[in-house]
Amino acid sequence: MTYEKQIVGVKKPVRSKAGVTVLTVVLKSKKCEHGTCLYCPGGDDVPQSYTNKSPAIMRALALNYDIEKQVIARMKVLKEMNHPTEKIEVIILGGTFLQYPVDYQVYVIKTVYDVLNNKKSKNLEEAKKTNESAQHRVVALCIENRPDNCSKEYIKIMLNYGCTRVELGVQIIDDAIYKKINRGHSVKDVIDATSRLKDSGFKIGYHIMPGLPYSNSKKDLNLFKEIFTNNDFKPDQIKIYPCQVIEGSALAKNWEKIKYKPYNAEQTRKVLEQMIKLIPEYCRIMRIMREIPPEKIIAGSDDIGLRSKVEKKLKEENINIQEIRMREIGFNQKNINRNIKLKITEYNASKGKEFFLQFINNDNILFGLLRLRFPSRNKTFIPELKDTAIIREIHVYGQALNLGEKNIKENKEGTAQHSGLGKQLIEQAETIAKQHNYKKLAVISGVGVREYYRKLGYVLEGSYMVKKLE
Repeated sequence: MTYEKQIVGVKKPVRSKAGVTVLTVVLKSKKCEHGTCLYCPGGDDVPQSYTNKSPAIMRALALNYDIEKQVIARMKVLKEMNHPTEKIEVIILGGTFLQYPVDYQVYVIKTVYDVLNNKKSKNLEEAKKTNESAQHRVVALCIENRPDNCSKEYIKIMLNYGCTRVELGVQIIDDAIYKKINRGHSVKDVIDATSRLKDSGFKIGYHIMPGLPYSNSKKDLNLFKEIFTNNDFKPDQIKIYPCQVIEGSALAKNWEKIKYKPYNAEQTRKVLEQMIKLIPEYCRIMRIMREIPPEKIIAGSDDIGLRSKVEKKLKEENINIQEIRMREIGFNQKNINRNIKLKITEYNASKGKEFFLQFINNDNILFGLLRLRFPSRNKTFIPELKDTAIIREIHVYGQALNLGEKNIKENKEGTAQHSGLGKQLIEQAETIAKQHNYKKLAVISGVGVREYYRKLGYVLEGSYMVKKLE
């Protein structure tokens, strides 16, 4: 169900980007507990699924995977490139983070906060509290994970770290293929993880791998379509990594023996075009193609820039694309219609109900969004969320601004950030929740955004910012 409401007062849509400053840290090498997937190239000196020639891994290797040195080095580069660094999205990259020893996990998370705080704290709780008002605040934290590592206990651990987004290695929703490629989990694990994560407020991304051994383009497209038509799935974000035969992988040793033929460049392009057309308006493509150096690829497409070529072709053909990234104002900078409206779309997912709120113009260009969830009726395992609606994401697009910068009227280039759109989205979410008889609304919040929500009447309960609705 969809309806629209005209919003007055936003006059300056702008030339902007996605509105976040990303800082990535890479974990030291560790083998996954289930073993090694058929296509995985990871060696002893790098995290599984990566190569020692991938840019992020090379940077981490040069620093011996030292987390403190990585954060310091990345912050220096961001500042030198004139990126604002007061609002940081942290991404933990590498192996399955929750399979590392707990002491190492805490060390990684606490060290990131400590460096950004420019202060060493006694413990993780103190580091998070300090970051609430630090100069460089963690506004979002992403952990890469496996679907079979998303139990209730693991979710509570991620919440304690300040995590707000989880990326799941799904690859393909087919149990027979999972077994053949030694994936080590089932489709049911994907469904259960997705449901628990959504009901806990997390934003969810899937990694999808078309062209796997024992699949084909027809199966890939049918299963990809199911991801967005079957209520058990419906991720918020997606990364599409076509399978490649990579040096060092088990696949590299026997791909010819099993008569595997990876997609070539043309086949990859065609599959990607069809997949992009299938993605609904509530989902964003985060990345297409992995940064695997061509010299490491034995077979399969090595065109890292394929995404831009595919998107250009779709635009030239005037294909109506719904996915988020191609609709953001940062990728649609010419002759932007400056009048925007609020569009609200309802859809069922994982036994709950989602409300996807968007500020768009008549050309469907996206300025900001909010994800509101009414959780499934199952008894929640998180006390703070009992009988509570949840905001899983708020994102206002535009060039990221530092905390002290003013709104669009005073910003030379113009931006949607700090223009009041976020507050309006939250007010609309509160209204919707009250209309459905919810007495409380919770927000899964990066620790660096807690002060913002406090100003709007929210208080910290457990890992959430919560407001009682009058």
